[in-house]
Order: sequence, then structure tokens, then C-alpha cells
Amino acid sequence: MTALRLPILWLAGLLGLAGCSMNQPVSLYQLDSGTPAQPAQSTGMAVLLGPVLIADYLQRETLLQRQPDGSLQAATDGRWAGSLSSDIDQLLLRQVAGHLDSQRVVLAPATQGFTPDVQVLLSITRLDSGKAQPAVLDAQWRLIDRRGKVRENRIVHLQEQHAGTTAAQVQAQGVLLQRLAEQLSVSLKPLANQPSVAAEVPRKAAPAPAKPVEKEKDKIPMALPIRTDMEVFRF
Repeated sequence: MTALRLPILWLAGLLGLAGCSMNQPVSLYQLDSGTPAQPAQSTGMAVLLGPVLIADYLQRETLLQRQPDGSLQAATDGRWAGSLSSDIDQLLLRQVAGHLDSQRVVLAPATQGFTPDVQVLLSITRLDSGKAQPAVLDAQWRLIDRRGKVRENRIVHLQEQHAGTTAAQVQAQGVLLQRLAEQLSVSLKPLANQPSVAAEVPRKAAPAPAKPVEKEKDKIPMALPIRTDMEVFRF
């Protein structure tokens, strides 16, 4: 009986160790939004932030690591705590509102009745890092004024060094997004004092009343004396 129990106990021990290794806790991470100022103006600049588009490879809970050869691998010691896209939206919203000191910064789609001074169309095509690779952010924005005119189109490339740990990488990515929001706010501020659309469109003068069309009257040709060279003789 003892000889039979040893292999069974040994197998159970191996399964237990395997189970422990598979159930190792994984750290969950969120982007650090920093300490943005609390906006005080309820009548500040009206900004519609979005749509904010992010690259397909970022739309997952997996925390990806950039390798020296440029490839991406899933991190084994951590993942995103929820939606990375939502974290990016909220970080940018708080940062831009703080820089502009305005409570009127909203995420797209806007509620009915909200008329923005500027709409920000933002696309983030890269946001990642690696143990030996810096955090990198590639983005592009377009600013649309209240008349629908593109006021600025800018492509941004930012980098941030870090200590190499997963936590340090996530912190560096948050810093990059904070710098993006700061640069975006600098571009937004000059568009705060736009004249209203009604003031820009000159009033058209009322059209002059059309003159009645006079009907051409039938004109009777005047009889003209006929002159001849003939002389009349009377006897």
C-alpha cells in the first residue's frame, strides 16, 4: 500500500504546484491622470472632445510590451483594469478642462443643445512601451471651429523614459497623455473668443421690388404726307 501511495502523492504534489503557478495574482493597472486643476468657470470655453479614436491593438485588456525588434508581446505580470479607451477619454477630459479652466468640456457625442466653440477630432495610433523601450505616443488632432472650418491639423510624436518595470511603463504612458492634453489646450485657447456665427454673416439687403412690366401698346403708324415732284395745273 505504501508503494502505491507514493506515486499518487507525488502526482498530487505536481498538480498542486502547477495550480499555484497558474493562479498567481496578476496586477491590474490604470493610467495616471496626474493632478489636473479643478475648473471653476461654468461659462468657460465650450469644447467637444472627440470622437477619440485609438489603434485597434490598444482596444483590449492585455498590456502589451514593445520588444527591441519592434514586435509586441503580452505582459505576463499585469493587464489593464478595464477599458484602456475609457481611461484615455477620462484622462484627456480632466486635463483639458483643467488647462482651460472650463466646466464646458464634454466627450463626444454631445448632448442635445450643446453648441461647442471647437470640436477636437483626435486619433491615437500608438501608445506602448517595453522594459528596454521608452514609452511612445503618436497622435493626430484636428480642430473644427463653430463654422465647421478646420483651424489646425497637427501630428504629434512624444517619448518618455522610465525605469523598466511594468508600473513605471504605465506611469510613463500616463505622462505622455498628460503632455498631449497640455499641447492640445495651448492650441485650443486662441479659439475661445470667436465671434458668433450670427455676427459674422452680414445681413442681406432686401431685394428691390420688381418694376412692373409695361405692356407695349399697339401703336398706330402716323400717316405721313407723300411728297411728289408732280405739279398740278389748273385751267
